[in-house]
Amino acid sequence: MLKIGNLTLKSNLILSPMAGITDLPFRLLNREFGAELAFVEMINARSLGYNSKKTRFMLSTGAQDKPLGVQLLGCEPNFILRALDILEKYEFDLLDFNSACPAKKVTRRGEGASLLKDPKKLNQLLKLVVKNSSRPVTVKIRAGWDKDSLNAKEVALYAQDAGVKALFIHGRTKAQGYSGTPDYKAIKSVKDALKIPVIASGDILSARLAKKMLDETGCNGLAVARGSLGNPWIFREIPAFLKTGKILPRPTSQEVVRIILKHLEMCASFYGERIGVTIFRKFVSWYTRGFRKIRPLREKASRAMTKSDILKLSAEFLAAN
Repeated sequence: MLKIGNLTLKSNLILSPMAGITDLPFRLLNREFGAELAFVEMINARSLGYNSKKTRFMLSTGAQDKPLGVQLLGCEPNFILRALDILEKYEFDLLDFNSACPAKKVTRRGEGASLLKDPKKLNQLLKLVVKNSSRPVTVKIRAGWDKDSLNAKEVALYAQDAGVKALFIHGRTKAQGYSGTPDYKAIKSVKDALKIPVIASGDILSARLAKKMLDETGCNGLAVARGSLGNPWIFREIPAFLKTGKILPRPTSQEVVRIILKHLEMCASFYGERIGVTIFRKFVSWYTRGFRKIRPLREKASRAMTKSDILKLSAEFLAAN
């Protein structure tokens, strides 16, 4: 069980926000496998404030899409306030403030991981968000800006002081991006210093790595990101391994195809067939990792235009595996 403000979760496994990935179909599919709390794609405060249709569409949800988290990106108080006012009209349960995104187009604007360089400014922004949000507020940070500024503990204490109800921490620095390995000691130092729940992320790619993160950091929960790509089964595998010490059998090729076709249908229903297939086809590579004779299928999938194209590829995949 994990309690964040007035939100009580049965599971401490959370589906992280991922740009271009965690849309409504993806969230609903992963919820079926045990992802209780899921996040929409990261929302840019400035874009939302300018009434971007694309940004508003990212906030699409439904009755089965609960509990739901929204992650906000920004550094300008006026746009943050405008975004918070707009978000009040939407249905969601948790608001996370992003101070972790390492993308250059984000950090050069002073947003995301750039805020790690100024903990006091982050503290002021978080106080603003906490004061003006009707939902529990959390924050996501990284281990630091680079190896010479591993200040996660300092940043985390400033965040706690601002009134956030929980803290997400990715165990890499901004300079690392998603390369190298997470710094478990940095996460543990944050966990040991805070009174609020700490949710760790970084290389939660398997049940064994999930247990390693929990064992070495003592964190309260895990945020799964890349580990869920083409692998909703991870939300079953982690709890099973933590409970029994046994790794569940990997899904058969028939089960993989069943989920491919289900995810495809969800995308087509949500976006319409043409756009839905275009958005979905990148998932084929992730779903088919580890199987035989998949390179030609992946190349064909990248050019698929209709549901029938994916159906044909699925039949070829089954024949080869």
